[in-house]
Amino acid sequence: MIKTLFTFLLSAIFIGAHAQDATKANQGYDAALAKKLGADEYGMHKYIMAFLKTGPVNITDNAQLAFIQKGHLKNIMRLADEGKLVVAGPFMDDQPIEGIFIFNVATIEEARALTETDPAIKAGVLAMELRPFYCSAALQEVAGIHKKIAKKSPAE
Repeated sequence: MIKTLFTFLLSAIFIGAHAQDATKANQGYDAALAKKLGADEYGMHKYIMAFLKTGPVNITDNAQLAFIQKGHLKNIMRLADEGKLVVAGPFMDDQPIEGIFIFNVATIEEARALTETDPAIKAGVLAMELRPFYCSAALQEVAGIHKKIAKKSPAE
């Protein structure tokens, strides 16, 4: 009986502590921001992630590669300005998966149509694998913050 009472008391303490933690976690909740970002009750949102892979075309002309890369960067900036692309960046090692895009679109088909606007994809220098991705809705705020901290554009 003492063991049962002790287990009950520990359970009550655990449940009470958990309820307090849940209340603390919700104190900063901003319903308007959650709605604006399309957050679910967990603050999460569905995205489409693109893995940018080395494409089938190997261009050796440096001027042509530079032209394609500049177009690639301008396309990234355009998609970010439209709110369609929330994160983009290269990996920093020499592997077949060269970088990622995270699209703020509902379907893989819509993300595929956006990837087809990229000069590096059109040229075959890059290929993309698209997958649904579930992450914090706050990710959508990254592009706006980035503009505040970047001195120069990578497409210049």
